[in-house]
Amino acid sequence: MKIAVLLPVREKHRRLLEERAPKAEFLYESLKTLNIEHIKDADIIIGNPPIKTVRELKNLKWLQLQSAGVGEYADPGILSEDVLLTNASGAYGHAISEHMLGVLLELYKKLHIYRDQQNKSQWSYAGKVRTILGSTALIVGLGDIGGEFAARLKALGAYTIGIKRKASIKPDYLDELHMMDMLEALLPCADIVALSLPETPQTRNIINRDRIQLMKQDAVLINVGRGNAVDTEALCDALVSGRLWGAALDVTDPEPLPKEHRLWSIQNAVITPHVSGGFSLELTFDKIIGICAANLEAYMGGWELSNLVDRSAGY
Repeated sequence: MKIAVLLPVREKHRRLLEERAPKAEFLYESLKTLNIEHIKDADIIIGNPPIKTVRELKNLKWLQLQSAGVGEYADPGILSEDVLLTNASGAYGHAISEHMLGVLLELYKKLHIYRDQQNKSQWSYAGKVRTILGSTALIVGLGDIGGEFAARLKALGAYTIGIKRKASIKPDYLDELHMMDMLEALLPCADIVALSLPETPQTRNIINRDRIQLMKQDAVLINVGRGNAVDTEALCDALVSGRLWGAALDVTDPEPLPKEHRLWSIQNAVITPHVSGGFSLELTFDKIIGICAANLEAYMGGWELSNLVDRSAGY
């Protein structure tokens, strides 16, 4: 059994993985210098190999992704049907929900404006600010990330409404729980609209020009899922016209955002370069390794794996 690990693991992480499969041969490779010849015989890969190399992995039986999103890995023809595909859902909620809270407060308290003024040595009042207390938040996508964000907003006094694809029991951190068919009915009442959605045909352009027009005057839009969930040009128009209080985007469409794009210069847009997750927070990386190790133990024991991806759904 050959297991290729494509993550920047330290010694403690290696021990954790190797204890789960003591008889396996482990290969540790860096994505930056990856030579496909080194891993083409691997039975298991932990990490996200370049899509263009996946078809060369003839012995692959299981791919454990480091990401929560699966993107092209779930597309037909990328992986053989008999190859197991799992993701790292559950590792990113803490980091990304804190990022979402941070950018929301940045917009609500006009910290982005004061930072701009600081760069100009300008001491002046930027006007009234807003509070999360008593606001209504619509969280679209209630996986690990959306759930963590909803819980934080609830703790700060927001009325929380969740939207998800499948029916389930309402968690305590939500005041209301609805299905996707209620999106348009709920948009007009939300002060905060937060998207943490995977990329699927159903989520592309889910916030389009018509739905932006349905949003509450002075609402804030936050997107940390996939950039193409939002019609970028329609959002720019709404921000420039003052229709929305602001938008916080960790993902954009296109991505990376071209230097000449007008979104960069819109004052009430807070843009970060897809960094809310990743490995910036050490806790996130430790959680990813924990998920991989638990799944590796399950695989070696012949048990069901966690986070199995439904390729037809895309997550």
